[in-house]
Amino acid sequence: MSGFAKLAERVIYRGQVVTMAESTFVGPDGQEFERDVVRHPGAVSVVPVLDDGETVVLVRQYRSAIEGLLLEIPAGKLDVDGEAPAAAAARELEEEVGYRAGRLERLAEFYNSPGFCDEHSVVFVASDLEPCPSSAQGVEERHLAVEHVALAEVPAMVADGRLADAKTIIGLTLARERLSRG
Repeated sequence: MSGFAKLAERVIYRGQVVTMAESTFVGPDGQEFERDVVRHPGAVSVVPVLDDGETVVLVRQYRSAIEGLLLEIPAGKLDVDGEAPAAAAARELEEEVGYRAGRLERLAEFYNSPGFCDEHSVVFVASDLEPCPSSAQGVEERHLAVEHVALAEVPAMVADGRLADAKTIIGLTLARERLSRG
């Protein structure tokens, strides 16, 4: 056991996606301390790999927090009660880029920013893709652009900043490794 414990938590804001709390903890030495904590329902993301095994489908969409566009793998919140992460990833893939996965495989799970937020993400790789109707949910999705990117370009895109989203870098890096192993 770490010797740390939460003593109290007071919700100070409840929004559409996140809840903000002031939390009080005690450390192993008995010292109490406070932290701002953002509570998030969790998220999924998916790396859609085309049949050539060398090309992925990404989305370029507006992100309000940075007031700009990011090139990303399709993703979304775990905001449907009782929906399993794999089902949410399959739903997001269909909604955002209009593909249904014949195969969906979990690559990894991670915390996005554990210094202040409990958002937990699961990233998948999707293959055996079949086109299907997309159904954009929200203004950002209605205005996103779908782009095809060669997996071989990923390291250069990360190095020069064309890829700057953490879940995308994690997902694409792990997908490249998985696909190289066969």
